Amino acid sequence: MTNISPVAGETGSAPAGQVERQGSSSPLSALHRPVLLSFLVLVAVTAVMHFANYVDYVGADNDDVMRLVEVRDLLAGQGWFDLMQYRLGLDGGTLMHWSRLIDLPIANLIMLFSLFVGPEMAEAAALFTWPLLTAIPVFYAMAAGGTVLAGRQGGLLALALAFLFVLGVNRFQPGSIDHHNVQLGLIATIAACLILPGRPPYAHAVAGFAAALAIAIGAETTPHIVVACAIVAVQWLWLGDGMKAAASAFALAMATTLTAVFFLTVPPAHYGMVACDALSTGFYALGVIGAGSFFLAVSAVSARSLAQRGAALGLVGAATLAAAVVIAPQCLGNPLATLDPLLVSMWLNNVTEAQSVWAQLSQDPWTAGGFYLVPVLAMALCLRQILQRRDVQAHAVLLALLAVSWGIALVQVRGAVFANLLSTIPMAALVAEMRTRANADQKDLRKGLAFAATALASVPFVWALAGLGLSMAVDKVTGQEISGLPTQEEKVCTDADAMRFLAREPAGVVAGPSNLGAHILRFTEHRVLAAPYHRNQGGMLTELHAAMASPGDAVKFLRGAEVTLVAFCASDPQIGIVKTVAPEGLYAQLSKGVVPDWLEPVPGTEDEPLQLYRVLP
Repeated sequence: MTNISPVAGETGSAPAGQVERQGSSSPLSALHRPVLLSFLVLVAVTAVMHFANYVDYVGADNDDVMRLVEVRDLLAGQGWFDLMQYRLGLDGGTLMHWSRLIDLPIANLIMLFSLFVGPEMAEAAALFTWPLLTAIPVFYAMAAGGTVLAGRQGGLLALALAFLFVLGVNRFQPGSIDHHNVQLGLIATIAACLILPGRPPYAHAVAGFAAALAIAIGAETTPHIVVACAIVAVQWLWLGDGMKAAASAFALAMATTLTAVFFLTVPPAHYGMVACDALSTGFYALGVIGAGSFFLAVSAVSARSLAQRGAALGLVGAATLAAAVVIAPQCLGNPLATLDPLLVSMWLNNVTEAQSVWAQLSQDPWTAGGFYLVPVLAMALCLRQILQRRDVQAHAVLLALLAVSWGIALVQVRGAVFANLLSTIPMAALVAEMRTRANADQKDLRKGLAFAATALASVPFVWALAGLGLSMAVDKVTGQEISGLPTQEEKVCTDADAMRFLAREPAGVVAGPSNLGAHILRFTEHRVLAAPYHRNQGGMLTELHAAMASPGDAVKFLRGAEVTLVAFCASDPQIGIVKTVAPEGLYAQLSKGVVPDWLEPVPGTEDEPLQLYRVLP
């Protein structure tokens, strides 16, 4: 089997297929113990942090709550292919775009723990376990990548940086059951597989498998998958027959996995539907056409000239692009381009993870370091190594994946988490190099300080803490309050205690700020008009129009949508935005204590954080 440790002094210009061999040991065999130890430490540290400040067993993100609602529906008997959320939006519900591939393991964990404990405790145990399990592939991938660039020392340092990354982001914390942690593991796996020396076919097959799963789970990683496919294609174009086995394995694995997942998760009634935010005929057709035609090209012309391979690859690209224009032209642009302008201004522009780098810098400049600086250092390092002809293949692959991740982060800050994760591999190699220099001359204090500074600069969380410290210092000097820190008042409308009065009301339709929607679905049997999901435009628009309209007009929107209850949370950010835009609207009036005669306050909620009003017939 291939040894993932590179030859000392390797320049990356060795002939294709030249690899080191080390008996019959697996490339991952040396990583099992350190990864297992890191995972056990992660579990222990997470448990201490989680229960020391315990608030809830579900993550703070709306998506975590909505995922739990979907899993509950699945366990309650809703069909595997039925992705409708019947209690969300206007009458008839909302078709969700999330994959059952994430619902299934969480549901299985809940069923497993329910054999020993009650339903609520089973949920809590499953939601504690699942995010931690998703960290394991991240640990393996980062350690393997670090080993490729800097041997065993680099692998251990990459594992340490990956540990700090996992500990420092909320994607792997208990209750974080959205799909982003799985996507991080898949992208990390692709990166590690594509930089292995010798380009082993089995690793490329794993990369193709992971690429197909990433597409099936969520459209957010589509740019990463496009770049990964381009990396394999360009290497085959340049190397020809020496890349034939690896390229064939990647293409075949991707096409077959995508096919299997499509037929396992997409209902037959939707085979003709093209969706740009989920696995559908659009992504499936393009993926299979692209991967399938590339497989045929690799099989036919790998041994021929560079020009002939280029022509074949051009035909593959033309066929894929033509299919995209014919099958899914709407997916060539921004999937949120069809969002109503009112939702863009009142909702999307205020979603933190959807902010651009310029919006982030203008609103909270001190956080930029934690999001953007480490990837810049990593990309500069990769470029330097390429120019110096050191591990050219690995650094070129990492540079490409880092560039697309960082580019996404410039448009939407949510992409920064991928860029920071992938930075772990090249930065670990640099830390290993600085450590070797420091150990070789332990009397040289400058080398020791350089090693320490490099190690700290490689951790995004360190930059985030530095930014927070600077922000606090500036605020103290200027006499301003510390910004960006959530208050307890902003959270009390969404917990079980705040929802207790709403849960007692007869099941009906609730209108309220979209941030409350998923929590209402979790704690009650009501249907909600609004929750922050772009497929629920009708419900969100109805709620916003009612909120901004005069009380006399608002009642028409609410009764038209069969709303029975209005949930009003004065501390919700959307309330403040609506009051500013519509100072005479319904929400503005309710915030002043002016209740129209067609609303009846629910007794006992007048002084509660979540105030309830019944819509009178």
